[in-house]
Amino acid sequence: MASVSLPRTIFDADHDDFRHMVRRFVDQEVVPHLEEWEGLGQVDRDLFRKAGATGMLGMSAPERFGGGGVDDFRFNAIFIEELACVGASAVVMALCGFNDLVAPYFIAFGSDEQNDRLLAPMIAGEKVGAIALTEPGTGSDLAAITTTARPDGDHFVLNGAKTFISNGMLADVVVVAARTDPEAGRAGISLLCVETDSPGFSRNGPLKKIGLGAQDTAELFFDDVRVPRENVLGSEGEGWVQMRKNLSAERLHIAVTSMARMRATFEQALAYASDRRAFGQRIADFQANRFYLAELATEIEITQVFVDRCIQDASSHKLDEVTAAMAKWWTTELHQRVIQRALQLHGGYGFMKEYPVAHDYMDSRVNTIFGGTTEIMKEIIGRRLTRAD
Repeated sequence: MASVSLPRTIFDADHDDFRHMVRRFVDQEVVPHLEEWEGLGQVDRDLFRKAGATGMLGMSAPERFGGGGVDDFRFNAIFIEELACVGASAVVMALCGFNDLVAPYFIAFGSDEQNDRLLAPMIAGEKVGAIALTEPGTGSDLAAITTTARPDGDHFVLNGAKTFISNGMLADVVVVAARTDPEAGRAGISLLCVETDSPGFSRNGPLKKIGLGAQDTAELFFDDVRVPRENVLGSEGEGWVQMRKNLSAERLHIAVTSMARMRATFEQALAYASDRRAFGQRIADFQANRFYLAELATEIEITQVFVDRCIQDASSHKLDEVTAAMAKWWTTELHQRVIQRALQLHGGYGFMKEYPVAHDYMDSRVNTIFGGTTEIMKEIIGRRLTRAD
């Protein structure tokens, strides 16, 4: 078996050292527990403490809050890749989801008081954080959220529901998008930090999904939850702008996950096809299969170059929402093509859960949906292309 892979040039010696550290962590603290966590529907809370102790949470946060003080998305990408390549996509959302989807809101918009009180314990792994944007009736349409936060003296009174929330059952702190001014449209949306021991807060889960069994996914409910004004991230009414600012990183996070997972799945399929024999020859020796493998190998290499460019741009804060949308939809859709062909090459064994390809088949399907569906990504790109300046 001979795989074709272009050398990646975006990492230096510090990144390589970090990758070795992450790989050891994943081998020791993640891989042995994946089956157990899948049965529980969530990872062990102690995993956050262990990750925090090794410095893998909040890497880009200032050192005064316990972070690494290194604002370089390449480290985030390495963490994602090492988890994804061993089939721990569900754990990506637990740990890397904090780094890429939760912590950036505090780093960019949190006050020193908020970050001391809320961010620092999350970086240490003592508390778990979540971001709650999606609602039962809105999906990818964040501008249509209906959760409200009515001003009441020094508090907001929060009412509504959120769904498909990663880390929702374990979370101690949830960043919630809500309408603080229902008459102001997008300018009336704010981000509130809700502590989950607040009266009126409840949750349901972990939700039963067809894949990502170890990912803690929940529904959250707010019934007259009183949130102190001091828990508003940034300024009131800035929520829409804040979400727009961070969605590019979220979409790149998903693209990097799909990229790493599809490479692993392709390598496994290539190894299987090179070893398995049918009708007197290796499966890989049938011309139709060789062509499929050649096509996918080429598309994977092309896509990796593009994703690596996006990782570099994110590291220097140059990644724009259109390029991130391109990376997200293309990579996740390619992942679907890779997994379909990989499973087919495995034949009946591809349908058996003991094979990694079966897990990837189930775990990968949501990637074209969350973070904005493929159709929404194309709409973002199309609007930019046809915009009249």
